[in-house]
Amino acid sequence: MSTPIPPFTPSADLARPTVADAVVGHADTPLYIRKPNAEDGWGVYELIKACPPLDVNSAYAYLLLATQFRDTCAVATNEEGEIVGFVSGYVKDNAPDTYFLWQVAVGEKARGTGLARRLVEAIMSRPELADVHHLETTITPDNQASWGLFKRLAGRWQAPLNSREYFSTEQLGGEHDPENLVRIGPFNTHNI
Repeated sequence: MSTPIPPFTPSADLARPTVADAVVGHADTPLYIRKPNAEDGWGVYELIKACPPLDVNSAYAYLLLATQFRDTCAVATNEEGEIVGFVSGYVKDNAPDTYFLWQVAVGEKARGTGLARRLVEAIMSRPELADVHHLETTITPDNQASWGLFKRLAGRWQAPLNSREYFSTEQLGGEHDPENLVRIGPFNTHNI
């Protein structure tokens, strides 16, 4: 017996509130948070390119994240279906209670709305992550926006935040700032 294939839903239709996991922002400019799909790959790629100093990966990498890791990633769209926010990450195989957040991007149109935090919390509150009690990421020492986000998350979740150097400049080829491993937890995802 074969498994039925779910019907295809165009990206613009996915922006509707009936499909979104969460609706945030102001009533006149709502933003819709949902799991990504293959139609979002190129839009995520373009968003990351517009958000320096983020490292830009290939469009193929973003297609893989949007399809193979969709349960642990999130996009935010405006009413027209334009991607204005993205978070990628995965649950670690060797530590299934830990979510590793790879990238957070918020486009210029959605900055100052608290969207980055809401994207992370939308992912962390999914049933697929019910057993996750730690969040890890890497941050360069001078990325004040990311440090601020993760300090706010730790405060909201009432969880400790620890960091240490993880990758040195030398390990990163001498042309990249060092990356600190940041760990928040333990926390209770039921309270997020």
